[in-house]
Amino acid sequence: MITTHSLPQFNSDTKTAVTIGTFDGVHLGHQRIIKQLISKAKALNIPSVVLTFYPHPRVVLQKDSSIKMLQSLEERAKKLEALGVDYLVIYPFTKAFSRMHAQEFVLDVLVQGLHAKTVLIGYDHRFGRNRKANIEDLKSYGLHYDFEVVEISAKEIGAITVSSTKIRKAIELGHIEKANKYLGHPFSISGTVGSGKKIGREIGFPTANITPEFAQKIIPKTGVYVIQTTIDHKKVYGMLNIGENPTVNQHLEGTLKAASDSSLLKIEAHFFKFSEDLYNQHLSISFLHRLRAEQKFPSLEALKNQLSLDKENALAYIEAL
Repeated sequence: MITTHSLPQFNSDTKTAVTIGTFDGVHLGHQRIIKQLISKAKALNIPSVVLTFYPHPRVVLQKDSSIKMLQSLEERAKKLEALGVDYLVIYPFTKAFSRMHAQEFVLDVLVQGLHAKTVLIGYDHRFGRNRKANIEDLKSYGLHYDFEVVEISAKEIGAITVSSTKIRKAIELGHIEKANKYLGHPFSISGTVGSGKKIGREIGFPTANITPEFAQKIIPKTGVYVIQTTIDHKKVYGMLNIGENPTVNQHLEGTLKAASDSSLLKIEAHFFKFSEDLYNQHLSISFLHRLRAEQKFPSLEALKNQLSLDKENALAYIEAL
């Protein structure tokens, strides 16, 4: 798959099959649309193109920096490539672009830029300045500029909308298995392993502290999760805690270090049957199951006992996979 942040320089005789959307998560609903796009492209013997926009329109138009996404652009690209998409066009979304007239968008982007022969789009799609144009307008432009418009039904659009809402809500509530079901793949977080307080090592549960690389990534509800990652091309399982480390912070109470970071959310992974140093390595962590909520224990010994029980439960879950 070829990924570009501007319109590709297609030959004048090249035609394409295009769909437009955010496709955050590339979940099961999205996958149905992408497969339909690829099938159409293969039938016409032309490249398939996914057109998306970055930054998110709300960030540009509403200056809303609180948006949380299921995937980074890189994660999204990997999923789309795995499905067989030929081109991913990440078009810059600016205030000037948002003011573009519908016909100008069709002519400059779809016709002259992407050489669209067919456009696969939702029945309720709106575009152009103030989102005034609809799919009937697009069909009219298609007749004028000689491209076909394939309408995605209300039923299919409904499935996409509901799934996106359910996925985000499920992750916020810690219902990872439900989220994974709608995604069609495990929800994951990618980031670099940093240094921690090393208390886990003292009680027999050394952890890799993960700093997410994508600031807008949605983070699951605090608690302990069963996870899986790949290290040196090998599948490794473990358990991960998301939270504020109340027991450890209590243990370190009064120290400068504890005072400086006790209120920050931590993502700490402990891997089973693995003891190598992971500091500064980049990992992609897949979430499989939530074991329990984060708790504050009266002592490090009590925490150690609970972690031993968590490990037993995690290994039992993994064994049943």
